[in-house]
Formats: sequence, structure tokens, C-alpha cells
Amino acid sequence: MADLENTLYVDIADAKGTAKGRVTIALRPDLAPGHVGRIKELAREGFYDGVVFHRVIEGFMAQGGDPTGTGMGGSKKPDLKAEFSKEPHVRGVCSMARSSNPNSANSQFFICFGDATFLDKQYTVWGKVTEGMEIVDGIKRGEPVREPDKIAKMQVAADAK
Repeated sequence: MADLENTLYVDIADAKGTAKGRVTIALRPDLAPGHVGRIKELAREGFYDGVVFHRVIEGFMAQGGDPTGTGMGGSKKPDLKAEFSKEPHVRGVCSMARSSNPNSANSQFFICFGDATFLDKQYTVWGKVTEGMEIVDGIKRGEPVREPDKIAKMQVAADAK
């Protein structure tokens, strides 16, 4: 049985708002309690709803979580202290984006399409896709993305109606 308090539902839509499907992410508070707490807090505030995947690189990752859609924005909350672990960046892993400062993660995150182990111990892993990876694979590519796909709704499973 899934721990609904540590499970995220991420509904993905295209630029026009047409549903593409739901992605289920198992959160890892054992690896990154501060980052998991932030993701859940922002999801519960509706922060991610409508936010685009602004940077999507074939064979690498899909990045979102910036309300400006530029890759330069974040939430109004303070940046997070790094919670690096030995957890490998492999297909389906969810990790926090940051600037060159290791303690600059805020709201932006990425989902790995494949092996990105060169990021290990340098970025904070906070979850892994357990269902709907085919939806992630279908996210529109680009850097920046023209008419990007977006998060229609992100919610903690325990809160889902």
C-alpha cells in the first residue's frame, strides 16, 4: 500500500490545456526531508498548477517548477540547504534544480529520462516516478520549449479528491 502522504500526483497537460495523463511520484523523505517538505508545501498551495516544463532535453531530463517559465524563477520561500545522497540519477528519478550554489534549490525540479549519474551527489534526489513514466517521456522537448507542456495540477495523494 502506497504512503499517500508521501505520494504525489502530477497531472500533465499540453500548452492548450488538453490532458496528457497522470504521473505518480513516490517521495523520499528518508533521503531529503527538507526538499520533500518543500515540494509538498508548494503542491498544497497550488504553486505548481499551470507551471510549464521550460527545459526538456532528449535523453536527459524534463525541468519545471519555475512560475516565470524562464528557468530563472522560484517561490518566495527561502532556498534550501543541499541534501545530497548516494541515490543514483537514473530513469524516473526526481531531483531539484539549482544554480552553481549547492544550497540554492527552491522550487525547480527535473525528472530524468535516462541515466544521468554524472549528477550524483551534486543534486538532491527527492522522489521517483512509480507510474506514468510514458507520460513523462511524451513531454514536449526544447530549450526553451515552444508551446511547452505544463503541470495542470500537482497534489499530495493524501489530499486528492
